[in-house]
Amino acid sequence: MDITWYGHSCFRLSERGAATVITDPYGEGIGLPVPKLKGDIVTISHQGLGHSAVEIVKGAQMVLQSPGEYEIGGVFVTGIAMHTIDESRGLARYNVAYSFDFGGEVNVLHLGDLAHVPDQRQIQELGEVTVLLVPVGGGNGLRAAMAAEVIALIEPSYIIPMHYALDGLTLDLEPVERFLKAMGVSKVQEEDTLRVSSAPEEGTQIVLLRPQIKANAENARG
Repeated sequence: MDITWYGHSCFRLSERGAATVITDPYGEGIGLPVPKLKGDIVTISHQGLGHSAVEIVKGAQMVLQSPGEYEIGGVFVTGIAMHTIDESRGLARYNVAYSFDFGGEVNVLHLGDLAHVPDQRQIQELGEVTVLLVPVGGGNGLRAAMAAEVIALIEPSYIIPMHYALDGLTLDLEPVERFLKAMGVSKVQEEDTLRVSSAPEEGTQIVLLRPQIKANAENARG
């Protein structure tokens, strides 16, 4: 399976012979170049700025926006309610995490805009996770220390941070370095795309994906 990041919370998950998944696509308004995306399944964690621009994804056959179990093109998707309360305003914040099973040894979990540490029941509902896509930059999502706590509970094989400060992003988010410090690491693997066929033999790996927005914008101009 190939996992490519387009900045913020937007990823493409693809595997030969299976449907392609796009998570939380963003449009204009957050300062990043709008990516050119094509996929079969689109998942929306919540109707928020930078997470729900379904219209930019070409070829979408199914758009998922709520909890439930779904199957299309050999991909099994489970939407899990991970809502929380905004204590500053006393309002419920809607958020759906999505688990993706491509029928092999790799399970990917996208936590959307998770803003709290889940309880034990919710952790058990998530099941075994090979690759965790986790918000780390605060804003309406997890801050660095909370993200580290969530990771310790889920115990994934690979960790890919998302939803943090990037050049050009107009949202007020923390840099990824703060998360790395909370995890006790200073140097990590960096990739354009993470290719995963199975869990590593031992340990947990943090992988920083380079957002493919710059290359995408340059190709569009060229």
